[in-house]
Amino acid sequence: MQCAQRRAAAGFTLVELLVVIAIIGLLVALLLPAVQSAREAARRAVCINNVRQIGLAVHMYHGANESFPPGGVSPGPCCSNESYTSWTIQILPFLEQKQVYELYRQSETNESPANRKVRETFVSVYSCPSDIERTTPIVPETGPAWDLKLKYMPGSYRGVGGKSDAILGSWDGSWNIPKSKGKLPSRWRGVFHVTDHKIGDRRFGAERFASVIDGLSTTLMVGEYSTPPSASTTIGRDPLSRRTFWAYTYGSYNRSDAYSQSRTLIGDYDRCSEIGGVGEFQPCRRAWGAFHPGAFNFLLCDGSVRTFPVTMNTRVFADAATIAGHEVAPLP
Repeated sequence: MQCAQRRAAAGFTLVELLVVIAIIGLLVALLLPAVQSAREAARRAVCINNVRQIGLAVHMYHGANESFPPGGVSPGPCCSNESYTSWTIQILPFLEQKQVYELYRQSETNESPANRKVRETFVSVYSCPSDIERTTPIVPETGPAWDLKLKYMPGSYRGVGGKSDAILGSWDGSWNIPKSKGKLPSRWRGVFHVTDHKIGDRRFGAERFASVIDGLSTTLMVGEYSTPPSASTTIGRDPLSRRTFWAYTYGSYNRSDAYSQSRTLIGDYDRCSEIGGVGEFQPCRRAWGAFHPGAFNFLLCDGSVRTFPVTMNTRVFADAATIAGHEVAPLP
């Protein structure tokens, strides 16, 4: 009889069991944010390392070719003209991706069937682990890829085309290369503006270290751009079709400009468009941002990597996108 009583006393009552479950639930709730924070810190570290590797590859390319790669090669104006190579394709051999690079037919456009394997290849160094749905090719929202229904592999990093006021144009089209009144000032160009192999205007060909007279340690070269799915995409478009595509030379899909507008740093295409501002949705197509809480990573021309807050001074940010703008404000 006493043994039975001891066994009963050693067990849990229903109330005690519920208390234990509640305590475990509380501990899990307390630990989960810490675990998520640790995971994001690890993803962010990988992302920073990706950007650093890209910087090293750009420097190695310059050493081998005495210039930076072109931001993109486009033979004509918007909007359906097919384009050729871009900075992301040209530095592939220096990212230990020579096999992918050798698949690319330089004499063919990106949209050519000959270059399908390249544009649909996942290149891990071009993809931040914090980004979403990273390994599924989709059709971009605009340009010849949309017209032809061609899929491209997503990426997370864009080259800096230059500075824009959202009125005079952008640096991702050869029709905006400064050659007449009313175009973007040449001093606003960045490292990776588009070039036009048919125009033959050497003033705006591929840039060099010597072109960066504003200082290598204060001039932006490559930054992050990721965005959540968009509800504003038109019928038939994938909700993520406004994201970055590493091998898509057309338009702003692997290059962005810098604007003195805070909405362009939040990493959300829909929110940027809803806020509104000068240029309407065009600056949002050439925006920056990431899924890192409150921050995004940038490569500078000297090869260093900096993390900027989304609340940074956008005038300073826009000035840092130029290679010859003669600005003096320091980066945060």
